[in-house]
Amino acid sequence: MDAENTDEVVTLLIRHRVRRGQDEPYERWLRRIVQAAQGYPGHLGVDVMRSEQEGLALFTSVLRFSGATRLQDWLGSTERRSLIEEVTPLLADVEDLALHPDREFWFNPGTITSPPPRWKQACITYLVILPLSLLIPLLWQPIFAAVPWLGGYLASNVLITLSIVLLVVYLLMPRVTAWFSDWLNAR
Repeated sequence: MDAENTDEVVTLLIRHRVRRGQDEPYERWLRRIVQAAQGYPGHLGVDVMRSEQEGLALFTSVLRFSGATRLQDWLGSTERRSLIEEVTPLLADVEDLALHPDREFWFNPGTITSPPPRWKQACITYLVILPLSLLIPLLWQPIFAAVPWLGGYLASNVLITLSIVLLVVYLLMPRVTAWFSDWLNAR
């Protein structure tokens, strides 16, 4: 696939282990760099997961861009280099960057080599999708009543399914997998 193709989603994992007592300054810095990244062309979003490693706070940022070239533009930017220089004294180790080969990954942000068992992935997916499949049609009902042509079989199913998919992919699944990460990664 061509690196210039904007249909290509590139996912980068960035891990920072923060020195003891530097969590608050790091979090302020993190808000600034996330906001800066959002201003770059091709930015598709970032999820940040907090955990602990060897007694220190570990922040794993999952950064998505529409294409390798756009990601590289952000990584090589003067703005990012300046922000990385600023945060370096707060870090216990050098920045750990890992390009993830898949377009998306929900179940494996912390350990790229061994995803959780599929039955655990299925449980979490069910836990997220079931309430949405019950709630989203109810939320659309007033609109379907006000605009009858949207309430037809095809149009209503397209809108309901689209709503569920977008909520799962962009909002809920990254957070739910972070909340259940201990259980997902337990062997």
